[in-house]
Amino acid sequence: MGMLKEFKDFAMKGNLVDIAVGFVMGAAFKQVVTSFTGGIVSPLIGLIFKADFKDVKYVLKEGVADEAGKVTGEVAIMYGEFLTNVIDFIIVAFVMFMVVKAVNAMKKKEEPTPEAPKGPSQEELLAEIRDLLKK
Repeated sequence: MGMLKEFKDFAMKGNLVDIAVGFVMGAAFKQVVTSFTGGIVSPLIGLIFKADFKDVKYVLKEGVADEAGKVTGEVAIMYGEFLTNVIDFIIVAFVMFMVVKAVNAMKKKEEPTPEAPKGPSQEELLAEIRDLLKK
């Protein structure tokens, strides 16, 4: 039971919960960015290449089309899909950076604790004891 309590204490720490919430929000935001990139950015960039940007590729070996029109045996570098994923990553990383920056700015800055008033020094205490003993 001690290990279970220790795990519960660890799991309920604020930082771990914050990380879990951030992870879920980041995953959901990734879907939004992916749809933005696939639905808006890729078609605009695709105008330049005269094709769907995700389908842009460099063919290393031509494939053979069968009677159904399906190409088999083609070897190609799918750089359009890779660049789309890079754009997704850059957008997500930038937005997460801005979110973290905003959260850090909103955190209340810790005020330095005022120093406790200093008492008399050792020499002053000894002088006071000496004066009391003289009386």
